[in-house]
Amino acid sequence: MVLHKTKGIVLRAVKYGETSLIVSIYTEIFGIQSYIINGVRKASKKGSGKANLFQPASILDLVVYHNELRQLNRVREFRWAYLYQHILFDVRKNAVALFMIELLQKCLKQPEPNDSLFYFVEDAFIHLDNAPDNVVANYPLFFALHLMVFVGIRIDDNYNEDHEVLDMMEGAFQPEVPEHPYYLEGQAAYITSQLLKVMQPAELSQLHLNQSMRRRLLQAYQEFYALHIAEFGVMKSLPVLQEVLS
Repeated sequence: MVLHKTKGIVLRAVKYGETSLIVSIYTEIFGIQSYIINGVRKASKKGSGKANLFQPASILDLVVYHNELRQLNRVREFRWAYLYQHILFDVRKNAVALFMIELLQKCLKQPEPNDSLFYFVEDAFIHLDNAPDNVVANYPLFFALHLMVFVGIRIDDNYNEDHEVLDMMEGAFQPEVPEHPYYLEGQAAYITSQLLKVMQPAELSQLHLNQSMRRRLLQAYQEFYALHIAEFGVMKSLPVLQEVLS
């Protein structure tokens, strides 16, 4: 099999046997892939600490074997591509990162490469790692809204004084409340429009939202994903995130 160099973002790691891991990684050149990593849980000098590299959200440089006919491939080499300063230790940032990871897992069903999505996600984690406190609380809203575009769903920012109701079935702002219950109006619709305009995470510090509004919007955006992505379900990380950010 041919060896390939690729960056990867760890989504999930499960213990396998006595010393190994099976990991799900979103790779730059192959999309979402599963790998077996042998020997990284050994209590030896060679294995010591290596399992730490496969925590969710880790960004790695990888050398991998790739065979499209196999569901489980192997990793030849791995090392940090970016070493987090805060995400793995800061409770608030870690809760946001795990929310982002779960959202990605629910959206990435097929092993299709997507350069733009990979670079957006990589950039989003690095920005989160460096974000000040007044940005972190709004970060899940920003990520959830901007990820939509890369996974083939979106909300058009056509908000104005004649279109003040966000119809979540249509993914656009409408003049009137729809007949179904999936919509946002008033301040929630306005803030969604403002969040859609944010291009750099640092701008999130200018949006002063209270806890109840953040909760309402996160629930609404989860609903939007569930309406537009088959078998999306409910996010397990959301109650934890809301508790940590309260």
